[in-house]
Amino acid sequence: MIFRHGRVAAFTFLLLSAALARVPAQASPSQSGDDVSAIKKVVAGYSDAFNRHDAAATANLFAEDADFTNLRGVYRHGRKEIEQTFVTLYAGVLKNAHRTDTVKNVRFLTPEIAAMDDLWEIEGSTAPDGSANPGRKGLFDWVLTKVNGRWVITAFHEAEFPK
Repeated sequence: MIFRHGRVAAFTFLLLSAALARVPAQASPSQSGDDVSAIKKVVAGYSDAFNRHDAAATANLFAEDADFTNLRGVYRHGRKEIEQTFVTLYAGVLKNAHRTDTVKNVRFLTPEIAAMDDLWEIEGSTAPDGSANPGRKGLFDWVLTKVNGRWVITAFHEAEFPK
């Protein structure tokens, strides 16, 4: 069931992305600077919360009704489910993990909606059997929305690069 919802969420995300790609990006002076900086702070906050293994701080970066799909296709909906996922991960396979992120692109689809691409790297994660994973690299695709003046993650999709 989880996989099915993940595929539905991914398909929905692709359809939305394709539809919005036809909408010209709208950039106001604040979006070319202040909003891009604010979005980069969300990414930095994600890295910081991840590296402190703080599930509540990680989840607080997401919208209340956010959609989360990880690299294995696991789908979660809503901040509470996302937080619980990170509680489990930080106590398990990610308890010694450290990540770095590099924002590659921010595209404003509307003044309150942005798509963001981020390259990530993780060291120190373990496989489910407890064995050490080699360093890992991948890509985040996020849709962020501006809610009451604050940028939050609304749709989260993660991919890992092949080794």
